[in-house]
Amino acid sequence: MIRNVHINDAQQLLDIYNYYVVNTVVTFDLEALSLDVFKEKITTISADYPFIVYEENNEILGYAYGSKFRPKPAYNDTVESTIYLKHGEQGKQIGSKLYSELLSLLKLKNVHVVLGVLTLPNDASVKLHEKFGFKQVAHLKEVGLKFGNWQDVGFWQLTF
Repeated sequence: MIRNVHINDAQQLLDIYNYYVVNTVVTFDLEALSLDVFKEKITTISADYPFIVYEENNEILGYAYGSKFRPKPAYNDTVESTIYLKHGEQGKQIGSKLYSELLSLLKLKNVHVVLGVLTLPNDASVKLHEKFGFKQVAHLKEVGLKFGNWQDVGFWQLTF
């Protein structure tokens, strides 16, 4: 089931996220986050944007949220989307279900543009975004340094 995040979800969400921090380049955090830092992140984001989780048998298998793209007020109707699935849960349509719900909630907030910001290459994430009508609008080369290698980032845009 998909539901709104609760602060009590923080440890499960943190476990999902920190797997990607420590083992992949899909996030540019370089060190695992603490529970307190992640709780603050949940509180801050969910105060202004949809933050949802996918739960099955009392276990969170994924989460998604919208967040501020940039701080200047002219960007207020543009949000960045984020989605993470528990490692090993890919290919079960959980990401599609979460993204469908997140986009519906963002439309209700009268968001104009949703941006997916992806470390490249990332075929699975590219396919997910394009499935929902996102179009690639930028490819930034060597903008993040992780694990001693320069990483590219792509921007995918959906306009409502």
